[in-house]
Amino acid sequence: MAIAAAGALVVGGGGIGAGGSAAVESAALRNISAKKADGTKAAQSGNAQQAWRRLGLRELKKHAKSDLNCVINSFGEIRGFLVRTPCKSLERGLFAIGDDEGNAAVVSVAWVRFHTRGHAESFEELHKIHGNGDITPLGSSLLGMAGVRFTADHYGSRRSGTTVTIAEAESGKGKVSGEALKVIAEVSSYLPHP
Repeated sequence: MAIAAAGALVVGGGGIGAGGSAAVESAALRNISAKKADGTKAAQSGNAQQAWRRLGLRELKKHAKSDLNCVINSFGEIRGFLVRTPCKSLERGLFAIGDDEGNAAVVSVAWVRFHTRGHAESFEELHKIHGNGDITPLGSSLLGMAGVRFTADHYGSRRSGTTVTIAEAESGKGKVSGEALKVIAEVSSYLPHP
């Protein structure tokens, strides 16, 4: 996973707009690790809204897109792999989620489906190596954002059959700790593809 650029998120009054930043991480975000199992269970059932609620957060905005061409939506060694081993489909989602105190995270989720389980396993192994490429997150303009950089530091992935799910989370506004971002990414990796 290499660094991919997205945009910045500014949340104000429950929506996305201009505003300052929250100074303190909320109690919901500080205690998020204790809620991880509940959030994961909701994500596995296919309910993103419930997964966020169980983490003490809410969805502020989202966008999703389907693609058949994984190559043009990837870079680095990941692109090279996809040239040699074409994917079957690519679904990408971008979520802005936040708490009630003005803190927000941006989550990128990609569901890469292959023709065989073996191709999915090989892709997953290659993708786990930090710095060798990635699936490009959806453009930040889709959420009205500018300035958030996906670093792959807060990352979760899993494989289910022929599908590999990749989730990354970054702080968009206020104070969202690395621990909270990691939990958000890990829970997001359990969301089933749309």
